[in-house]
Amino acid sequence: MLNVPTLWTVFVVNFLALGLIWAYVTRSYPKFAAARFWMASSFVGAAGAMTALIRLFVTSPVPLLLGAAGVMAASCFAAMGIQRFYDRPVSWRIMIAAQCLSLAGVVFFMIGFEHMQLRMLSYTMGQGLPLLLALHLLLLPPEGRVSPGARLSGIVILSIIGLLLVRTVGNLLGYDFSAVAGGQNHAVMVLGLLFLSMTLNFGFLLMAMDRLRGEVADLALLDDLTGVANRRHLLQRLSEECARSERSGEPFSLLVIDLDGFKTINDTHGHAAGDECLRHFTLMAQTRLRPGDMLARTGGDEFCIVLPSSSLREAAAIARRVLEVCRQDAAACTAKEIPIAISIGVAEWDRGIGQFPDRLIAHADHALYAAKKNGKNDFAVYDPAPPLAPEPISPAEGKRTFA
Repeated sequence: MLNVPTLWTVFVVNFLALGLIWAYVTRSYPKFAAARFWMASSFVGAAGAMTALIRLFVTSPVPLLLGAAGVMAASCFAAMGIQRFYDRPVSWRIMIAAQCLSLAGVVFFMIGFEHMQLRMLSYTMGQGLPLLLALHLLLLPPEGRVSPGARLSGIVILSIIGLLLVRTVGNLLGYDFSAVAGGQNHAVMVLGLLFLSMTLNFGFLLMAMDRLRGEVADLALLDDLTGVANRRHLLQRLSEECARSERSGEPFSLLVIDLDGFKTINDTHGHAAGDECLRHFTLMAQTRLRPGDMLARTGGDEFCIVLPSSSLREAAAIARRVLEVCRQDAAACTAKEIPIAISIGVAEWDRGIGQFPDRLIAHADHALYAAKKNGKNDFAVYDPAPPLAPEPISPAEGKRTFA
């Protein structure tokens, strides 16, 4: 036999523990807004369960109403956490209006007009509707990839809604699942919702871990100063492009960029001014790139731009655009501003490079040195010298003498 007070006690203890876990996550990762809503959901759910537990020992309907309000509010906070996880605006007005209507229905069909089935229907709407409204974000996320945690959470929400529907249909058929009636029907329902609610929070934790792991991975591939890709990310991307080009035969190109006189800027104006020049160049260069192009800082004042599916001619055109925007910016500088000049080397992938991106980088570096040798603030294209044709052999040289 299931003991209802024991089940509600377990409910309270588990949700307090989950609330503490989410509080720790909130404090450790303050920018993770969804954790605050899931923390509130756990604590409010624990408070609602505690109030429902008190209801078992008193005859007043007030604890029952407060418990119902707490459980419904916990569902709202859980749904709003899902919305914030996917960077959607929180629907405070919709949630508050739905909860007020549901709670008003519970109050009316308990005190004004006693009707157990309609009271439980109002309560079910308050519990299930917020989760149902957020379900599509879990199963059909905006970025298109469903994480394991989101899939688990979506399945659990579907199970919760299914259990609530079973409770509603059971009440309509004469099986009283309400807390007022108590009994084994209510105990089974509490046990099922307890298990599913805990599993839902585990799904949320998996979602949080997947998000935080992704952010850490992004940080490992981004330059701290400029926010563009770093050298590791560049090499990964070049390896992918080399492998793709070797399979398809379609070329791609690479720009290697160096800021002219950057050491002088650091020595004259300080490293803070040099850092600002690097950030400013990054912003200017990005305005001249196409979707799919990748700008990376490889160290110091050196940058690279990967140009997928681009011929040498197209790459030279983009190099000219990046160079021109820097020249225009330098021409518009006032006496207090630091002009930025750059040199660019352009190279195209070919069969000789194969799956070795360092060869492509060496070609672009060779062109960069040529641009600097030509006076800097310019670009040069890598053009390997054609193989020397063999010199013609004269007829006299071609004769052989036999002894």
